[in-house]
Parts: sequence; C-alpha cells; structure tokens
Amino acid sequence: MRIAIDVDSTLHHYWDVLSEISLRRFGIELPYEEQFTWGITRLRPDQLELCIAETHTDEPILAGRPYPGAVETVRGWSEEGHFIHITSHREQDCAPATAKWLQSIGVPFDDLWCSHDKVTRCVELDMDILIDDSPLNISAAIEHGIATATILHPWNAELCEVEDVLAANDWHELAQLLAPVLSTLSPTLAGTGWRPA
Repeated sequence: MRIAIDVDSTLHHYWDVLSEISLRRFGIELPYEEQFTWGITRLRPDQLELCIAETHTDEPILAGRPYPGAVETVRGWSEEGHFIHITSHREQDCAPATAKWLQSIGVPFDDLWCSHDKVTRCVELDMDILIDDSPLNISAAIEHGIATATILHPWNAELCEVEDVLAANDWHELAQLLAPVLSTLSPTLAGTGWRPA
C-alpha cells in the first residue's frame, strides 16, 4: 500500500503551538475545542500568516512532540513494506527541518513533500490512502478516488460523519482501524469508496 501522511495535527499536536504564538504576538488565544471550522477567524489573514510562518521555522519544527503511538504505527507500516509519503502544508524550504525532525523521532519515509497542494502530489504518486486532518484535503482526496483517514479534531468531525473517512480519536485507534484496510485494500479498490464498520 502507498500511504500519505500529513504532519501538523496528524503526526503531532500543532494547535497548541499555533495558539501560543498567536497569544504572544497578538494577545489572541485560539482555543482548540472551539475551532469547529477550518477557517481561523479570530486572527486577520495577515496575522494568521505570520503565526503559521513562525510555527514553520526550524526551532518549532524540531521541537514537535509526536502523538502517542504515531511513530510506532508508521514505523510498523514501513517495516511491513508499505510506501510512506510524508506530506505537509509547509513551504518547500521547510523540507530540510521537517526531514530532520522525522529522522530524530524515528519516523521512516520514502518521500517527503512540502507544498500547498498535497492532493495533486498524492495523485502523481498513486497514493492509496491519505491520512490528513484538513477537511479540504480529505474532500479533494475523496474526489480523486483516494481513501482517507484522520485523527478527529473539532474542525473535521462534521465531515467525518457524512464522508467515507476512517476517523479515530488517537493513533492507537487509527492503527487498529486501518489494519484490516491495509491488509485487504488493493490499489485498484482505492477509488471505490469504503466505509469502516
């Protein structure tokens, strides 16, 4: 299987980093539990851009703490022979620090792509599954026949109720839910739509 995996809010908890920077820079807290949409309206677009840019500098990237079970799960998939494509909505110049972080925490990967257009790259690489928190990326992947999975967050929970998304509360649950899919879903079935029981 060919598995694409997002970084921020998928491999590690990104929201606390973003909220801390927003609070320090502009005095505006971004409560995780209140973020029910993908848009962040408490900050002006220029403020949000500055905060995101700071979260994607080397120091915060290298300080990221992976979710419990994420590293072990991805390492296990790699050892089973699955192709691991790490994809992030970071600028291309963030790739070296992102690669260094992945290596430091022990996440193996076959390909790394930092870009604002993840799904096009997933299509180019013929990915079978995209694990991502963004409703926009999940929807785009489904439209291209790519199976989707996610760690549940306030901003993607509603989408997961109406779309074919394998949704889990944490990486331990995600590993359990994906195990039968990874053993039975062939690349030719990826676009047929599957729904977890």
